Amino acid sequence: MLRFFAGVGSALLLVLAGFFIWQGIAQDEDDPIPDAPEGEAVAEASGAPPRPPSADERTKEQRRFDRADRDNDGRITLEELHYPRRRPFQRLDTNSDGRLSFEEWAVRTSTKFGEADRNRDRVLTREEYATTAPRRRTPARKANCNC
Repeated sequence: MLRFFAGVGSALLLVLAGFFIWQGIAQDEDDPIPDAPEGEAVAEASGAPPRPPSADERTKEQRRFDRADRDNDGRITLEELHYPRRRPFQRLDTNSDGRLSFEEWAVRTSTKFGEADRNRDRVLTREEYATTAPRRRTPARKANCNC
């Protein structure tokens, strides 16, 4: 008998919870949040900061294609695809034979390790390893940018 009353009581609690949730949703629909006013004149009059410039409409793949298409002819040649990798390869190819041997790679890697290992214990700590990260170039400002 006790189980019966416990079941009825929990069913009533569930119905009451559903009722209060339903009332809360209905109350939110009655008092909607007003839309923000549009236009720069309203923003300037209210003292709000101006709107930021719109984002680039091109997709990520379109931007990636445009970076690889060096002569902007709508096609990517093998030379254009290899172009960004030529200078790093030439830095590693110390004898300029057009081939990267293991020794050429190992010398560069060992030199980089030695420069990072400040305390000369032949082990890189997290801080020392962080110095081996490639340096990011900051993009040059465009001439027509009024940033």
